[in-house]
Amino acid sequence: MTASLLSRLPPLRPLLGLFLTSVLALLGGCGSSDHLQEIRDAGVLRVLTRNSPTTYYEDRNGPTGFEYELAKRFADYLGVKLQIETQPSIDGIYENLGRGRADLAAAGLAITPKRQQEVDFGPGFMDVEQVVLTHEDGISPTALTDLRNARVHVLAGSYAAEYLHDQKELVAGLKWEESNDIETIDLLDQLDANEIDATIVDSNEFAANSAFYRNTHVALKLGASSQLAWALAKDPRNQRLRDEVNNFFAKLKDSGELAQLIDRYYAGSADNDKYDASQFTDNLQRTLPKYRDMIEQVAEDYDIDWRLLAAVSYAESEWKPHAVSPTGVRGMMMLTNAAAKEVGVTDRVDPLQSLRGGARYLKGILQDLPPRIQPEDKMWFALAAYNIGYGHLEDARLIAERMGKDPNRWSDVKDTLPLLQKSQYYEHTKNGYARGREPVRYVQNIRYYYNLLTWTEVAKQRTPPPKSTDQYLPDMFDATLNAL
Repeated sequence: MTASLLSRLPPLRPLLGLFLTSVLALLGGCGSSDHLQEIRDAGVLRVLTRNSPTTYYEDRNGPTGFEYELAKRFADYLGVKLQIETQPSIDGIYENLGRGRADLAAAGLAITPKRQQEVDFGPGFMDVEQVVLTHEDGISPTALTDLRNARVHVLAGSYAAEYLHDQKELVAGLKWEESNDIETIDLLDQLDANEIDATIVDSNEFAANSAFYRNTHVALKLGASSQLAWALAKDPRNQRLRDEVNNFFAKLKDSGELAQLIDRYYAGSADNDKYDASQFTDNLQRTLPKYRDMIEQVAEDYDIDWRLLAAVSYAESEWKPHAVSPTGVRGMMMLTNAAAKEVGVTDRVDPLQSLRGGARYLKGILQDLPPRIQPEDKMWFALAAYNIGYGHLEDARLIAERMGKDPNRWSDVKDTLPLLQKSQYYEHTKNGYARGREPVRYVQNIRYYYNLLTWTEVAKQRTPPPKSTDQYLPDMFDATLNAL
């Protein structure tokens, strides 16, 4: 009976083989058809970027930069670790992306028609323009045609290079040089030293560096605008990864976090006038060296970034130990009599005492702030309270809450602080009228000075790569050279 039953069953080995083949096919399909699953299985997101103040750099606290912050948030969003790889050129970014050396590129890349044929872009997250920069003592172009006889140098692979190639047939005699192994800061150095007559860069990159190049100005806007975005290889396996990038940026925009990041890294870049930038860079070279060691020591003692303490002390007194205001506040950190007594300062014009007192007072405010305030915003709230008083800051937070804004986010509260000057708002607060615009400007200035100090350190530590250039000449010159 049993033997008869077994004889009717299909052979076991072929069925087992078919089962194993199906399982392996499914497993292999997951790895080869879905890049997002590969990232999650590996637990690592590989990102290509550039080493620059507007993208990614290392400081004493570790990796930072606008594009780095975005990439780190995306890796956290996916639940994986972030692995950064830098490339010295824009062309190198795209080439390595195409070779599969990374999952995506986050490198200050502009969406352009040419690049859209090569890669897939995520959603645009920042508007940029192409600006022609010249030296104040040099040429003054009013149109692209005015650059025909000029020494023009741009980054190879950049939006500027692509634009010039597109205009080559329209502007007779237009010529320029492209370099693969340099960065925007190198072009600005060349322009500042009168080694070239003009360059063309993204508007955000010039805004980030303009304070260091006081003889450089925007001579012309080309009307070529675009958006920055992340790039992914054109690959069907990237469909779900592209969807997640889109979802990530949608959530980042809806939550206000994207605007917050842009504000953090670019605050004041376009608003601080040239005089402020010039005065700050002069003091950076002339005055800061006298007090830098002292500032660094106090910052270490109170666990504060020394550049932030330097920025605060500059905003307060321009690093003048004997500074005094019409209201009687004194010293490098401009302490009131009451504040000085509270933190144990006996001589407000003693720079070390003033720095220690100011740092201690600021740390006290930080500790008093509600834990609900966004961690990345706490310092801006503390600085606003340092400037206007804790009570007025709480009033502005209350107004924000009444208006349906987030009282725990700086990007919202900075909009309600100026309302403390209007009777229809301050009459319903505990502490009444305040000059609410002042703390907003105060925080903006400090963030601006902090960025300048940070980028100065990056520039000092940076080793310029070897220069490699290609020259693009008008067709008539090409024909002449070929005939030789």
